Amino acid sequence: MKEKIAKSWKTLPSAVRKTLAAVIGSTLIILGSLLVVLPGPFTLPLVILGLFVLGLEYAWARRTLEKVKEQGAKFNPLKLFKK
Repeated sequence: MKEKIAKSWKTLPSAVRKTLAAVIGSTLIILGSLLVVLPGPFTLPLVILGLFVLGLEYAWARRTLEKVKEQGAKFNPLKLFKK
């Protein structure tokens, strides 16, 4: 299934792929950013998903996503609740 989706994605023209990735990824990042100030869960996952979608076509988004993954690996939530 994953290979079929990847194959059909690659058959699209480059301009269409970049436009779709930009619209969907930017929308997810904007929604995630709005949820910081508006009541609602799932702020960070939407931003990360938006970076993933943008990373399909843009190198800067892939680099940013790698930095986020590195910082996330360093994060230990147990330290927040330790007395």
